[in-house]
Amino acid sequence: MRIALVDSGIGLLAAAAAVRRARPDADLVLSSAPDSMPWGPRTADDITARALACARAAAAYGPDALIVACNTASVHALQVLRAELEPAVPVVGTVPAVKPAAAAGGPLAVWATPATTGSPYQRRLIAEFGNGTEIAEVPCHGLADAVEKGDEAAVDDAVAAAAALTPRGVRAVVLGCTHYELVAERIRAAVRSPLVPEPGLYGSAAAVAAQALRRIGAEPDPEAAPTGGLTVLHSGTPTELPGPARGYAEGRLLAADRAVRTA
Repeated sequence: MRIALVDSGIGLLAAAAAVRRARPDADLVLSSAPDSMPWGPRTADDITARALACARAAAAYGPDALIVACNTASVHALQVLRAELEPAVPVVGTVPAVKPAAAAGGPLAVWATPATTGSPYQRRLIAEFGNGTEIAEVPCHGLADAVEKGDEAAVDDAVAAAAALTPRGVRAVVLGCTHYELVAERIRAAVRSPLVPEPGLYGSAAAVAAQALRRIGAEPDPEAAPTGGLTVLHSGTPTELPGPARGYAEGRLLAADRAVRTA
């Protein structure tokens, strides 16, 4: 079994780690283009072209399914990727977890990139799945870039700035960018309050991993032999996991005890 994942950068680690936990025997192909991130401020056509290039590079490795592990790319490129790859390769997109968070009750905050915050897409998502819940949209300036670079001080500054914009007493935070899942506990700590000492966090990684397995008719098997390999592509070129990726628990999980194939 082989699952490919596409993102601008290391935001795909969260979904890749979720697949690894569910199926330790699955081969993973991580295809990104970190030299072109962030994708958010780019035009829809540019985002689509870059996501398609990453997907084509991953498709050359014969995956059974492909996860678009990026909210921005899912908004702009999902239909194009499906038109090219399906039905041979099922394509699974990523959507911020507004629906399950709202179903559990508010008030909520949606942390997202500045380009996504307040966008027609996010407003439609909240209107359709917000269930009348009080939801604050919070722009996270520089957070995805700081996570990508593994810049601890910049992550702390960006998280603190976003927390300052988050209404006190929110019951949960929806992580509207896959990069944010890599620093989820730091986000939780920043939005704790006497009213809500343990706010919930809603990411998308586990859900998209489960959906990818469903699309190919595979059951989760966390006890499977840990034989899955790892292939890392940057703009189509085989490489190693970047240094910053190994600074996160998800990156260490993917690298541990497994040879990273570079060809």
